[in-house]
Amino acid sequence: MTFKTKIKIYPTLSTIQSSPSIHQIQRPFPTHIPNHIHPLLQNHSKEPLSILVADTQSSLSLTFSKMSAIAFKPFTGLRRSSAVPVPTTTTTTTLSKPVIKFHVSAAKTSPKLSNRNLKVAVIGGGPAGGAAAETLAKGGIETFLIERKLDNCKPCGGAIPLCMVGEFDLPLDIIDRRVTKMKMISPSNIAVDIGQTLKPHEYIGMVRREVLDAYLRDRAKENGANVINGLFLKMDMPKRWDEPYVLHYTEYDGKKGAMGEKVTLEVDAVIGADGANSRVAKAINAGDYDYAIAFQERIKIPDDKMVYYENLAEMYVGDDVSPDFYGWVFPKCDHVAVGTGTVTHKSDIKKFQLATRNRAKDKILGGKIIRVEAHPIPEHPRPRRLSGRVALVGDAAGYVTKCSGEGIYFAAKSGRMCAEAIVEGSQLGKKMVDEGDLRKYLEKWDKTYWPTYKVLDVLQKVFYRSNPAREAFVEMCADEYVQKMTFDSYLYKTVVPGNPMDDLKLAVNTIGSLVRANALKKEMEKLNV
Repeated sequence: MTFKTKIKIYPTLSTIQSSPSIHQIQRPFPTHIPNHIHPLLQNHSKEPLSILVADTQSSLSLTFSKMSAIAFKPFTGLRRSSAVPVPTTTTTTTLSKPVIKFHVSAAKTSPKLSNRNLKVAVIGGGPAGGAAAETLAKGGIETFLIERKLDNCKPCGGAIPLCMVGEFDLPLDIIDRRVTKMKMISPSNIAVDIGQTLKPHEYIGMVRREVLDAYLRDRAKENGANVINGLFLKMDMPKRWDEPYVLHYTEYDGKKGAMGEKVTLEVDAVIGADGANSRVAKAINAGDYDYAIAFQERIKIPDDKMVYYENLAEMYVGDDVSPDFYGWVFPKCDHVAVGTGTVTHKSDIKKFQLATRNRAKDKILGGKIIRVEAHPIPEHPRPRRLSGRVALVGDAAGYVTKCSGEGIYFAAKSGRMCAEAIVEGSQLGKKMVDEGDLRKYLEKWDKTYWPTYKVLDVLQKVFYRSNPAREAFVEMCADEYVQKMTFDSYLYKTVVPGNPMDDLKLAVNTIGSLVRANALKKEMEKLNV
């Protein structure tokens, strides 16, 4: 399949943009791609293909047998703001080498759609839903995103890894704080400073969910998605493979008052991105999972105390703040978010929250609570994440890591991956998809991230089981090698290869810390008798 191409000429760069357009790469594109570079390329059939070329005189030709996007995995830098106008002029040209071939596959039995494009509904407008809707819309799919609370403020620490900023092209003006220092505070209030291994450009981004979610939804809308302010109610399943899913929802467009209007919508496929209490998951009998209750207070503290948290976040561990998780103080634009969570003792969540505030009381003294938030957080993936042409992503699928409780990046990433599978399987919206097309998303997801979830599950079981074990955990965090490995893995979402000698030393130190923890636990049990 060959497409004519348009070149947008900038003052110093020429941008090759195919039509239809799919993704953007913010780095010079060489006239030849060496073989060793290919592993660094990954498919993203969701964003406009916009390849920056340093040589404006080059004549290039691109033949696309697969209109999916490509992006370099390493972090490529940040944009200064969300809207920077760039003067352009447009001309049409014929391009010759190099030739890059992409393959878009659809099931052999998938029928072509006549006089229309594939229709997909995304239920839920958080990071998973916003990323999925944008990817679908850019890939030629007629997209409907249904979200009830367009001003939703989910109780969430709001930490995002550095790679997400570049990978999802997030503007700096939606990031409240760039955290470069962290304090891990043990049950006995021993504090360990973390962050000395960070490079000058590295940081953990702190965002407010209402800002991030709105930005991703707006960007999806700008790219053609239909954003609907509505409450999803139920879904009628098709009786035949070629019949549509019928969605029932209440639309709130301001014309029918506060009660809204009951509406139905027929679509070919559904992405459930509607959180831990997913109605889409219930509709496909996805099964239940254990969940944590997250409780968070946003506290406006005096300016002189806010200086302390300018680029610092705190994490507290101990039975007082949570028997199986941690408490946190994360900085936002003009306030701090103080929260905790638990799976095993949900009815005591307010007691744990009070203890978290007390642990940090000297640093937040004089603060005023401006918002209180609570929400369930899944503890493991659902037994079923796919049925027919319906797939689950984000919290609806159960993609929150244990130990750290991270979910924002994995939500956005799963939404994008699922949408890419639909775009590719439908040949840019021209063919019907089936369960086999959507299953490719699950296979790719599990292969990429399942080891991460298992490792963090083990860490939580080992180090969050008692106060002595938590003391050992905090002691380990003081090790520079542990910090480097942890931050590199978190910031870039890659498995970082370790130094064998340092790994051996770490193993010995871990065993030593656990032995001391067990000895301390026995002594404490004697004192309690």
